[in-house]
Amino acid sequence: MAGQWSEGHSTSILCVGASSGPEGLLASGSEGGEVTLWSQEGTIIGRLTLPGGEDSTSVVFSHAAPGQLYVSHGDAVSVLDPRNLKGPVEEFQGAGEEEINALSLNETGSALAVADDSGAVRVLELPGGKVCRTLRRHTNICSSVAFRPHRPNNLISAGLDMQVMLWGLQKTRPLWTVNLQDVAEEEGDDQQRPGQLFNPPLVHCVSVASCGNILGCAAEDGRVHVIRIGSGSKLEQQGAVKAHSQGASQAHFVSFLSHPHWLLTGGNDGLVALWDLSKHPVVTPEAKAGVTAAPRRKSKSKAKRKEQSQNKAKSPPKVEAEKEEGEEEEAACAEEVTEEKSGPKLRISHGDKVNWLCPVVLKGEPSVVVADQSASLTVYPLSPL
Repeated sequence: MAGQWSEGHSTSILCVGASSGPEGLLASGSEGGEVTLWSQEGTIIGRLTLPGGEDSTSVVFSHAAPGQLYVSHGDAVSVLDPRNLKGPVEEFQGAGEEEINALSLNETGSALAVADDSGAVRVLELPGGKVCRTLRRHTNICSSVAFRPHRPNNLISAGLDMQVMLWGLQKTRPLWTVNLQDVAEEEGDDQQRPGQLFNPPLVHCVSVASCGNILGCAAEDGRVHVIRIGSGSKLEQQGAVKAHSQGASQAHFVSFLSHPHWLLTGGNDGLVALWDLSKHPVVTPEAKAGVTAAPRRKSKSKAKRKEQSQNKAKSPPKVEAEKEEGEEEEAACAEEVTEEKSGPKLRISHGDKVNWLCPVVLKGEPSVVVADQSASLTVYPLSPL
């Protein structure tokens, strides 16, 4: 049965985060700078409105220090103490160049990544909030950012330029770039389907499985694009799951079910779905039915386009950008995979556009907390599996 958590906000809730601490607290942020802290039962523990009145766009608890909660609002990040929610303990003003869309903390709690409307990703040293890296390659809004588990110096970014990038924090250029529109064109799947408007694969959300090697990217084309990172952080394989009839707004791997490749997705079609990707050919290379190697001819034309674009202008190349010498061929051969035909293991008709999904264990029960256009949260059990 779905549960309703209400009265915590007066405006539309934009983001939700869960603490890994023993109390299992949750935080939500909404329009107008509201932040609310919840118990496992959905009781309101604390509320505050951040100075400036700008939307609270991302809330992230520190794994390393459960007494720290990071909230982005405007171009600033506030550090809150969940045990004493009276006001910011610390403020990182100008953490983003423009309005911040997403935050990600690495596992050690030593770095905070900030994705903003300018397309930049800034990496802040913790504690202190000093900007130690500014990563500029996205040509449109950077909507989502995620550190890779087990690799605190590896970062994924994704944006409305349809690009997904892997960064090593030692450098200010990506290890590789995938343009999801190019992938769709190569698969010949950019044709309009009956009854569905064609939307380009603008990426709204990126998530990394707890294994650190599988990415899920929720995109405006209704798909979740799945990418496998191989040894040496190389791009190894990519494919997609047709998840939603309208834009997919959220994708989050679930770390507490039977394996690390359960993925929760939410979309503008009002659907919340749970997918078992463990048999997907991108995740399990042995399941190679339907796997096609990227055509060599197209790979070469891509390399040629890259050369031309570098000669003419300094715009970022479309696919597999910025590699060390000798990696070019391997990356060009990254395989593309047709999407898994089986549907989700669990479908929830939520009925309203999904703003955020937060997988969480509530009082021992695997659950998902859904934020939508309203000022309330809805909680669904994942137990009917």
